Amino acid sequence: MTLALVTAAGLVFVVAEMTLTFLAARRLNNFGIVDVVWSLGFTPLVWIAFAIASLRTYDAKLNAHPEWNWPAALTLSGLVTVWSVRLGSHLLVRVRSHHPVEDVRYARLRQEWGSATNRRMFGFFLLQGILQLVLATPWIMVLLDTTPAPTFRLSGCNLAGLSLWLVGIVGESIVDRQLARFRANPINRGRICQVGLWNHSRHPNYFFEWIIWVAYAVFALSSPWGWMGLLSPLLMGHFLINVTGIPMTEALSLQSKGEAYREYQRTTSAFVPWFKRKVG
Repeated sequence: MTLALVTAAGLVFVVAEMTLTFLAARRLNNFGIVDVVWSLGFTPLVWIAFAIASLRTYDAKLNAHPEWNWPAALTLSGLVTVWSVRLGSHLLVRVRSHHPVEDVRYARLRQEWGSATNRRMFGFFLLQGILQLVLATPWIMVLLDTTPAPTFRLSGCNLAGLSLWLVGIVGESIVDRQLARFRANPINRGRICQVGLWNHSRHPNYFFEWIIWVAYAVFALSSPWGWMGLLSPLLMGHFLINVTGIPMTEALSLQSKGEAYREYQRTTSAFVPWFKRKVG
């Protein structure tokens, strides 16, 4: 029953969130704001689920029951909040720096969809909201865990997930800073960033983002049905590697940088940071 309530509340939230985002995007004439809202939206989503899960631990007289693993639930909700706000803030700065110029991905969709742009873009926004709810699976499994844990104690899986999350969030912050510093130097205009971790992966930001989703899934493994959370890193990895991440980004880079980027592709790992390959 609680799972159905969490799912229903989450669905209402993401539909309202994406409908309002679509209306705002049309008014601003910039559909790229959906990336910002998508990232920031995970914060209210996880706390809505947390509130519902916590309320079910009280009886009609508001007496608390111990059948809830609140230490894991509180810790994971905090991790999601930190990640969501950091990523959303980073994307907001990027979108604001280019506005009113729209992200090239959405500008291209406008060209492809023509007169059907508004209708199809609204559907795309709603799909983004549904994806939010699906990706929240490991969090929901943890929040609905009824394993008694009256003291602040985390399991081995929780601690392993926390460690992986730290690797991901620190790594993502480092590569974002390296790229921003590279782009801030006018000398580098039109050049390919190959400083720091960008010298060992063409998309280290995507790699560390994926590590964070792996961390959520590992964190959830100690909860009943927590294995269902493995769906999130599998889906995220698929989108990053095969759909909207690497393919679209590299197609645009090849258009703007040509042979220099092809050389980068030949010598540098696409996803996992690794040693340079020798060519010829």
